Amino acid sequence: MSNRVSGILFHPTSISGTAGIGTIGKNAFTFIDFLKKSNQSLWQILPLGPTGYGDSPYASFSTFAGNPLLIDLDKLVEKNWATSEMIAEPDYIKRDGPVDFGSVVWWKLPVLNNAASYFLNNSDKSDKTEFEKFKKENKEWLNSYASFMSIKSFYDKKAQDEKKGGIETVWFNYWPKDLALYNEKAVSEWNKKNSEQIEIIKVIQFFFFYQWKELKNYANENGIKIIGDIPIFVAADSSDVWSNQKLFQLDKNGVPKKVAGVPPDYFSATGQLWGNPLYDWDAMKKDDYSWWCSRVKHILKLVDYIRIDHFRGFEAYWSIPFGDETAVNGKWVEGPKNDFFNTLKKKLGEVPLIAEDLGVITDGVRKLRDECGLPGMKVLQFAFSPDEARQNGMVNMFLPHMYSENCIVYTGSHDNETMQGFLDNTSDEQLLLIAQYVTGRKLSVEEAREMNFRKEITRLLIKTAFASNASLCVIPLADIFAIGNEARMNEPSTVGKNWKWRFDMNLLSDEKAEELSFYSKMYARNL
Repeated sequence: MSNRVSGILFHPTSISGTAGIGTIGKNAFTFIDFLKKSNQSLWQILPLGPTGYGDSPYASFSTFAGNPLLIDLDKLVEKNWATSEMIAEPDYIKRDGPVDFGSVVWWKLPVLNNAASYFLNNSDKSDKTEFEKFKKENKEWLNSYASFMSIKSFYDKKAQDEKKGGIETVWFNYWPKDLALYNEKAVSEWNKKNSEQIEIIKVIQFFFFYQWKELKNYANENGIKIIGDIPIFVAADSSDVWSNQKLFQLDKNGVPKKVAGVPPDYFSATGQLWGNPLYDWDAMKKDDYSWWCSRVKHILKLVDYIRIDHFRGFEAYWSIPFGDETAVNGKWVEGPKNDFFNTLKKKLGEVPLIAEDLGVITDGVRKLRDECGLPGMKVLQFAFSPDEARQNGMVNMFLPHMYSENCIVYTGSHDNETMQGFLDNTSDEQLLLIAQYVTGRKLSVEEAREMNFRKEITRLLIKTAFASNASLCVIPLADIFAIGNEARMNEPSTVGKNWKWRFDMNLLSDEKAEELSFYSKMYARNL
């Protein structure tokens, strides 16, 4: 990754102009055209898996499967895999405005089920051959995922009828014991009784991967590489944990013993309790990390680079007793460190990884990152602490003049405020510090406020990121258009208001493309 490249962070769910939620259809191709016109060469996305409670792409029912909600229905009709009557959206489904996940799930999943049934009964021989090939190539994860989702659908409905919810309904608490413990005979019997539904689940996955392959090929053909995202941990309520129980820290009933999170810090007195089951790294080592290697190999079919979320967990992870209400009683436990990455390299060769090295970062984490040769992350929102500037001068490691070449710079991430929102909410002292840094001039507070009102500071921060020594530069789309916090994707530790933003695709103007192209050429990116 020594070349100087840049691009845009924009998750497909945020694309507007399609029913209810962004898809990987026509407007996704339009976005790639905009990237090319802007002389950008990277498109960064969030995880692509099917989302569950809270709608977070970081809490998926499978780390291998694709999100059915991203499937473009119009493209199904173009392929004669559905009819136009079948995909007509009701009045309550909108093509613009925030994603209403509840309504989209209620409407779109039955439509996809009908389309899958239509495909099985009406598609031609060549399409069915493609489907059979897909099943064969992906059987390692597809079979268990389809079984999991079929069983889950039945017992979720049962839980709703009984007015149960939350952790009470997760598979290890609610399913019959033989199914919960992945008894092969019990699962096989379930599959036989529910073969039609299971085949439909597999067809829907075929739809997703067929469409994604078309989109990725188009991106690559136009000089655009895709940065994907792997959350280090997987959700408790997932086929990954259910079908690989020996690889996680679970008791004999499949219940987690310890779960993931982060310790108390300046931002939270009780830490963050994520609740993901922790890996049994000793068991994984005995298996030569086969599950993880399969995971990485699989995502490399979908993307060109992989950002590993919470990279520090490979050096040491925060282990919290299951059932605790906060992360306070956790402790640091050593991770697999270099042994894991050496095995990955031995099995898969050089893997294009990016380390998300934010948060509580120790010398050990930095050493692991550097020994693996991985670029880390620099976020401009973390760079301008007035306290640190007063005490240490301008030596904050997130400031552009402090960067090494082997890193990736962002104005912000999906977990931050948008840059414009951040600037609108920051103190006058910090706003002045930022304005003076990006202009190189001594300014008054009034001048800094006026610059921010005109959204000039956001633009100059983007220019500063492009100009930095970082070999990779990625800017969230909301920052490129200086949109406020109405475009924020996620506020950690909150539920119900996240992942909903949709971007007005009509804003993708030639003028903005020319501006980005100018920055690329001026600062020798994407040459």
